[in-house]
Amino acid sequence: MIIGKPLDRVDGPAKVTGAAKYAADQHIPGLTHAVLVTSAIARGKIIRIDTGQAARSPGVLSVITHHNGPRFAYQPPKHPWIYGQTHVPLQNDVIYHSGQIVAVVIADTLERARYAATLIQIDYAVETPEISVEANLDKAFIPERGPFNLRYEYRRGDAHGALATAPVRVSGRYRTSMQHHNPMEPTATTAVWDGDHLTLYETTQALAFTRQKTAEMLGVDQKQVRVVSPYLGGGFGAKGYVWPHTFITAAIARSLGRPVKLVLTRAQSYTMHGHRAETVQELSVGATRDGTITAFVHSAVSQTSMLNEVSWEEMDATTQLYACPNAELTRRVVRLNLGTPTPMRAPLSVGGYALESIMDELSHATGVNPLELRLRNYSTHNPENPSQPWGTGKFLRDCYELGAKLFDWPHRLPRPRSTRRDGGWIGVGMATAFHPTYVSAATVSIRMDADGKALVRSATQDIGTGTYTIVTQTVADALGVPAKSVRFELGDTNFAPSAPSIGSRTAASVGTAAHHAGSALKDKVIAIAVADHRSPLYGIPAAQVTAADGQLFHRLDPRRRETYADVLRRHGPVDSEAVWPAAPGISRSYGAVFAEVTVDDATGEVRVTRLVGAFDIGRVLNAKTARSQAIGGMIWGLGTALTEHTIVDEHLGRILTANLSGYLVPVEADVPDVDIAFVDKADPAASDIGAKGVGELASNGATAAIANAVCHATGRRVRDLPITPDKLL
Repeated sequence: MIIGKPLDRVDGPAKVTGAAKYAADQHIPGLTHAVLVTSAIARGKIIRIDTGQAARSPGVLSVITHHNGPRFAYQPPKHPWIYGQTHVPLQNDVIYHSGQIVAVVIADTLERARYAATLIQIDYAVETPEISVEANLDKAFIPERGPFNLRYEYRRGDAHGALATAPVRVSGRYRTSMQHHNPMEPTATTAVWDGDHLTLYETTQALAFTRQKTAEMLGVDQKQVRVVSPYLGGGFGAKGYVWPHTFITAAIARSLGRPVKLVLTRAQSYTMHGHRAETVQELSVGATRDGTITAFVHSAVSQTSMLNEVSWEEMDATTQLYACPNAELTRRVVRLNLGTPTPMRAPLSVGGYALESIMDELSHATGVNPLELRLRNYSTHNPENPSQPWGTGKFLRDCYELGAKLFDWPHRLPRPRSTRRDGGWIGVGMATAFHPTYVSAATVSIRMDADGKALVRSATQDIGTGTYTIVTQTVADALGVPAKSVRFELGDTNFAPSAPSIGSRTAASVGTAAHHAGSALKDKVIAIAVADHRSPLYGIPAAQVTAADGQLFHRLDPRRRETYADVLRRHGPVDSEAVWPAAPGISRSYGAVFAEVTVDDATGEVRVTRLVGAFDIGRVLNAKTARSQAIGGMIWGLGTALTEHTIVDEHLGRILTANLSGYLVPVEADVPDVDIAFVDKADPAASDIGAKGVGELASNGATAAIANAVCHATGRRVRDLPITPDKLL
């Protein structure tokens, strides 16, 4: 059994030796370089743009503005959850946000393009931008509909009536900050035309989306577009959609007749491919005196851009996680002169933070231990459909038990601000992690040659989570061969179409297709062997033949055996392909996160000293990559709780922290040893191989657990993230 083993990453050697080629690493003959010029204002119009000096600069091949920019055959829809935004730059003179593309310079070298870009002179008619969510709450509205069936309104029972009559009522107003993705690899596009066929070397989490939407924008058939993305240096939502710079680069390359490469600068990545929206949430809970919840009322306002009305920040944990007969959820958006938000790992963590914070506040109000409070309100059935049991795939109780044991969670909490150690206040907190299980249709093809080696292909992605490795393991397990006998290739739309890497769906989706393709190929080879009189397996019923270590053998008489290579040397290569249609089921991923913090009462500095997570992710496909994902997700939650905050100048609308020196992500010194435990029980409702996602799940509970620990340490409830020292002094 190879599934579940902590196999080293099969793509590791290529990455650490530099052999892995990313989107910006492609060596293309005749390559030219594009550099973007972006708006210096957040709202207004361009009244003059002088490109003459830039166009005459050495090496410059073209300067593109709204006067001569490419026009596109297809306009994105009003609800652009695959395009990223409705607005296409360089089509007119209107400025919607600071950092908007206003010109593109193409030159024979990157240095010449950069220099020429500084020579462009632009005059604006400046208008006062709308920047603040708080100042525009009266303009918030409920959008018509949400992407991927995200809901903006939900009601069951009489939430307001139940809240008004509840013996215990707790309310809170929670604010979360704008955040940015900051993957190590900048977003990049290299566009190469060969006649009327385009090859895009692209940093994408969704090859199929990129191919489809780029083709639509350029007015060509999808068959004329190939997207290549074998490696990604991180992708947390920013690379999951088709942003304008991609098809603009492709259009320029077509008109220029030369390959064009564009790499966003770190600062440009803060305005051109999405971010987590700022939110203001009001949440009230009603309960009996023993902590049994009777009502939730949750309203949220998210920041969006002037270019669409999509809100990605999910609040569904409020209506689905705990048993509660009465619930109301309302989500609104407010348009601001800022870039367009997009999903960011994980959209559910924003609403989950508010929910798990109010649960902690209810714990203090009722005197019920936070863990016991969650157990008292445990849901065995879907609260939105009480006749529908969660089934056999929910192991949240196991998560509570595993995590509490690892952390040594106290049965009786000391009162807040009562425990000191080494000159600081000590506090502990916990929270539930919750994430829907998403799946997508996936296709995997396999070819096994006469040497017994299997070549596996699928047009999916590995965004750093370990897709190369877990698919290799899954196929090897299905075939009954060593992992070294399997080579997996991905990241090319010339391969079989497959699932995007968004919503923590890749392992379950592509892994299931890989399992079926491997099983089908094994059955084909067994059928060949038992029908071949030269085979030791001749005449044995196929159902009595199995495989292990690269050999086929009779279950009842293991001496009758031969290798895959033996069979295929006589009969030639064998192919198989499996399509998993991903029929939707009712499934969720769960977890419990426990945190200990130390708060310096002189400086207000918060240090996380212990962090424990226990997760129900279905069947664990690789113990090492799953643990890595869980740790990474919890560190992400730590950053949301304590450090990450995109700061915007409220007068000019410019992002002031558009770099890694100003935008503070957790570093090694900020992170304690992290203990991880997995339930590791298959969930057949999630996928045929019983796997669910882990990366986004793990970040959902950590933020609230840390915030709750800070409250326990200091006695002060900070509801405005991140919890910086000034808010505690």
